[in-house]
Amino acid sequence: MSYLPNTSRRGLLAAVSGAALTSACASASSFFSSDNDTGNNALKPDARTALKRAARFMRERVAYRGGYVWSYASDLSRRWGEMEAFPTMIWIQPPGTATVGHLYLDCFHATRDEFYYQAAMDVAEGLIAAQHPAGGWNYLYDFAGEESTRRWYDTIGKNGWRLEEFHHYYGNATFDDAGTSEASQFLLRLYLERRARSLREPLDRAVRFVLDSQYENGGWPQRYPRVDGGLHGRPDYTHQITFNDDVAGENIKFLLMVYQTLGDERALAAIRKAMDIFIATQQPAPQAGWGLQHDAQTLRPIGARTYEPDALTTHTTATNIGQLLNFYEWTGEERFIARVPEALAWLDSVRLADADVRVAGRHYPTFIEIGTNRARINHRRGSNVVSGAYYWDYNPEKPITHYSQWRNLNVAALRERYERLRTADRAQLAAGSPFNPRPDFRLPRFFTTQNIEVSDMTSNRGSGDIERPSAERAQELISSLNAEGYWPTPLAATSQPYIGDGPATPTPGDFSQTLVGDQYDTSPFVTRDPATGISTGTFIQNMSSLLLIADSGE
Repeated sequence: MSYLPNTSRRGLLAAVSGAALTSACASASSFFSSDNDTGNNALKPDARTALKRAARFMRERVAYRGGYVWSYASDLSRRWGEMEAFPTMIWIQPPGTATVGHLYLDCFHATRDEFYYQAAMDVAEGLIAAQHPAGGWNYLYDFAGEESTRRWYDTIGKNGWRLEEFHHYYGNATFDDAGTSEASQFLLRLYLERRARSLREPLDRAVRFVLDSQYENGGWPQRYPRVDGGLHGRPDYTHQITFNDDVAGENIKFLLMVYQTLGDERALAAIRKAMDIFIATQQPAPQAGWGLQHDAQTLRPIGARTYEPDALTTHTTATNIGQLLNFYEWTGEERFIARVPEALAWLDSVRLADADVRVAGRHYPTFIEIGTNRARINHRRGSNVVSGAYYWDYNPEKPITHYSQWRNLNVAALRERYERLRTADRAQLAAGSPFNPRPDFRLPRFFTTQNIEVSDMTSNRGSGDIERPSAERAQELISSLNAEGYWPTPLAATSQPYIGDGPATPTPGDFSQTLVGDQYDTSPFVTRDPATGISTGTFIQNMSSLLLIADSGE
């Protein structure tokens, strides 16, 4: 089941809704379902009790109008999404509101307890309130209204030095960080459960958002509807064709789900159009790769944030190679893999020799200069968003640390898959295409038992797919739930409170490689002395483990 060159939750779900339809979607239910023999039957009642206690605490004590952020002080006096949030805010980015909604629906599937379905409906109500009129979602939503939202952007948001996406309030919706995708998938799952009328119109708007925002050439922008808002002297990038954070792949995945479950032919047409943009944006040999974004007219790579220069990017190229292999697997059309060898050869050409590797296991520079094939390394000077600036050169010393300058890519696996597909029977591939309607298709029972890709603020969560815990681990999870009903978690990621805009004169000190600058920088960072609090990521992870014990298999 391959979709991307990793095994993330999104990749696995994409495989189930996409490529794995070729071989595994008919058995998706068995892939995700329990075998009714957990080996932990004695713990099932206690697991269900713990699930209910933890869910009740989050639903009744922590949620704000059905929504969630990423972490909370134990007394709920402060709360954070990717940045510190106002008390009236919810966060859409995973593992925020929509991911919690997926969890409640997973718990409902495991236990058939109506409590969880109603909890999922609470989440849906929050997401529907936060939905942009165009149909997508922003990173965050403030129930206090537009004035409060603008105040947040003009204080906390614009002073997060390294989080430039929050330096300007666009007032539109975004595909970035899978927020719109996660929310859209959740609404689809919940609608399919009982086809509640209240969910259909918001779901339809989410589908229309993906369709309406697509360019005629098949690409998608990062944000929509278009609102110009250049940052730090650079032109606005949010309307350019975006591959960063797998925008196109997330949209294709959701559209496949829509096509297979609702039979919407518009979704299939949009997918076919999207597949073409991967071919159109691949650059000429010998630099036959892709960038994070591409100019919507010229199709040339183009920069975004000030530490994302005009350049080819190795990790995006690896992801797009994986996508082209998917498209060939789905269609058997030679055009999708015709230039894959060129892309693989280019990745080979920029691979660092072992002696030049700066970070163990990472042989591929992130940014490669167009024309020269030299690695572009990003640095910064100053101490905050006012006094500081990002710049690039070719010097690998003292790079920024909040945005990896080198990547670990499994190019050998991509090459092996290419060779295997190249010799595969095309007719057999076409027979299993996800473009073939499957009346018996069902979405996975569980969505949160797979890895969730999120930014560094979720360092409290752990990583990797969630396996059925041992009896000892299950007992530990049950016992560590405190009297209030949450798992006390060291909040490794924190931030400095907003105290005003920084001065133009840099604060003394070296902030070139830190996650946070001086006292005026509101960016999140990892603290050496974490306070104990409430982590939404920990809640999701632990609940996902326990629901595998509590699962009735129904």
